[in-house]
Amino acid sequence: MDAKTLIKYFRSIGLEVHTSTKARGHQGFYMKKRIDISKNISSERLIPTLLHEFTHYIHSQLEPFMEKSGGSLEIIFDDENAKAYMKELWAVTNFVDPNSKCEKLNQHKQVIKCKILECESIIKKKYPKFLRSKKFKEFDKYIKKSKAKYLLKYDRVKLISGFLFKREEILSIDNIEKDFTDMPPEFAAYIRLKSYQKKQARVSAKINKLQKYYNKPAELFARLVEGLYIDPETVQIIAPHTCKRFYELLQFGYYNELASVFEIL
Repeated sequence: MDAKTLIKYFRSIGLEVHTSTKARGHQGFYMKKRIDISKNISSERLIPTLLHEFTHYIHSQLEPFMEKSGGSLEIIFDDENAKAYMKELWAVTNFVDPNSKCEKLNQHKQVIKCKILECESIIKKKYPKFLRSKKFKEFDKYIKKSKAKYLLKYDRVKLISGFLFKREEILSIDNIEKDFTDMPPEFAAYIRLKSYQKKQARVSAKINKLQKYYNKPAELFARLVEGLYIDPETVQIIAPHTCKRFYELLQFGYYNELASVFEIL
């Protein structure tokens, strides 16, 4: 079966399907009976993405406001104890989309953590009682009189001084020792520590945002259907109870046109 057959069926039941859009920066996007597929998508990802977005349409028939709420497993699986499927669904998501594991981001976060500990070690050589959670009074007293205070907020800044003859000065967190030759190494380490903490917070926020997205019932359901197309045997091995319930409801007609799509496939 090719993608054209699938798209033809989608259109026959009243869906708009566009395959030459940017899909809002995603591979595919569903909203109000319209499916957009990125014009840059690879051929092997076309059918799985069409299925993924079509599953959102099927889900919207069960939960009309699922786009905003993210949906509920109880309604998707018509089961008050549907949270029991969560572990299996997460395993399927990890299988279908390895990016859901956030491995690169977690590795990056670990590198940053090591950098923070290195900076802390330098500071504690002279200030053994130093704690990240408390004010560093000695540093605060020093930094008030130094232009390096700007590096506490930004890793790189441009300072402009003068009125008639303007003078530009570039300060960078990478050149602290060169730009501030009188600065003690523990104070330079503290500035870098604060920078690493901000980076760590940004990475953590990104991981949390991604996990919140991947854990939405709507996304878990769509990736289940996607996975059952990509590799049904593997998905049924890693999610036996979820697949059993899914196929029961599919045969019963609970998922409406999704049964016809499975017949086409």
